[in-house]
Amino acid sequence: MRALLIGREPGAALGYEYTAQPPYDAVVIGSLTLNELLRFREERVLEALAQGKSVYLYTPGLPEAPKNRALAGSLTAAQRELKNWGVLFTDGGRKRLVTAQEARALRSRGLSPSPGAVLTPLAKEIMEGTT
Repeated sequence: MRALLIGREPGAALGYEYTAQPPYDAVVIGSLTLNELLRFREERVLEALAQGKSVYLYTPGLPEAPKNRALAGSLTAAQRELKNWGVLFTDGGRKRLVTAQEARALRSRGLSPSPGAVLTPLAKEIMEGTT
């Protein structure tokens, strides 16, 4: 599966082949600067969210928490806004993220996600057979 890469490539394998051009199945935000996070309005990401594509933010690519409390609070609020939009946060750890597309493929083959896998909300509905 192909993912549009925003920022630097994540240090962990997230299961995607990265591209800079359409077509792509998902978006991976590999890194953000303080300014980019505070003023996040990346059009390609917003378009992907509007189209219902999965968008992942690789959390080790986020800036370190500043010592300034007010700035740290603003960064936390910016991250909360991204989560509210539907951006999925991942650290690339051992837990594998299963998207709706992957869930459909697994279900069609009569398989289940690997133990410890994290399912997107739509993927969970697909696996439960409610969609």
